Amino acid sequence: MLFLVANMNNTIMSTVIVMATFTCAPVHAEEMADMVNTTALLEILTAKPKPFHSRQSEAPDPAIIRLQVLLDRAGASPGVIDGHAGDNVQKAITAFEAMQGLPVDGDLDRETIARLETREPIIITYVVSDADLENLTESIPHDFAKMARMDHLGFTSVAERLSERFHMDIDLFHALNPHATLAVGGKVRVTGTGSPKTGQVARIEVDSRRGQARAFEADGLLIAAYPATIGSEETPAPTGNHKVKGVAHLPDYTYNPKVNFQQGKNADVLTLPSGPNNPVGTVWIDLTKPTYGIHGTPEPSLIDKVGSHGCVRLTNWDAEELASMVKPGVAVIFVHE
Repeated sequence: MLFLVANMNNTIMSTVIVMATFTCAPVHAEEMADMVNTTALLEILTAKPKPFHSRQSEAPDPAIIRLQVLLDRAGASPGVIDGHAGDNVQKAITAFEAMQGLPVDGDLDRETIARLETREPIIITYVVSDADLENLTESIPHDFAKMARMDHLGFTSVAERLSERFHMDIDLFHALNPHATLAVGGKVRVTGTGSPKTGQVARIEVDSRRGQARAFEADGLLIAAYPATIGSEETPAPTGNHKVKGVAHLPDYTYNPKVNFQQGKNADVLTLPSGPNNPVGTVWIDLTKPTYGIHGTPEPSLIDKVGSHGCVRLTNWDAEELASMVKPGVAVIFVHE
């Protein structure tokens, strides 16, 4: 059962989400999809789901799925949509508030929810096509030397391809489609994330405090925000102000242990082929700071969970969206304090 906590004035209190329904018993995929589509946020969320503690339950929560999709559609990316609360969801809420000119406090109050909500379905049906089965890769080795001998670092399954297309964690895809036929003509449930944001970005702020990259238009308005992995203690991200130098789609990846880092025993320069499972994903936004860029990842669920080798790592879909809105000369400002 889902519980709301309300005060005597019938307003929703600023407190932690209290959820019991989906931690006690499994929910059938069809029932989960129906709940996501038919239950409004105001009915199932408290005003301030903070702190957004990640729950240990294996079952994705319909409330969080709905929230993540609505934030994604608004340009406040929660990263991978998995149905679990966490820091990336909380950051997306504050970004949405900034976009809307609301108090930036992370509260899911009635006004924030009203601006997020829609009557459009959140979970939609997709029919598997011939293209979804093309150019799959049997497996991706961990060793870079073995990767360098491959022709393409593609998706390893239809499920992986569709999960990425619809911004989903693959575990959520399987939870929604436990018995789906992933063949041409098969029908699957996916999240309806809508169309990518459009516009012209004039400035990108890479904020290591938030673990977020924020894109602004020339008038200073926030147009999009993305959770980001920004360097690590061993290889920190750069400081100061830089610019976008160019954009490469489906880039090869040049591994040079003398310039970046050493993977295992690989001491030679290697060229790894392109593909969504390439170490830099499907797009590279090159910066004027040599060897640094903003790029995608083969592991979207790890964004802002593990460190990078100095660069700014986004999910592939977020990196592609950002790349479509920048051009050479766009300012990139690194904020560390």
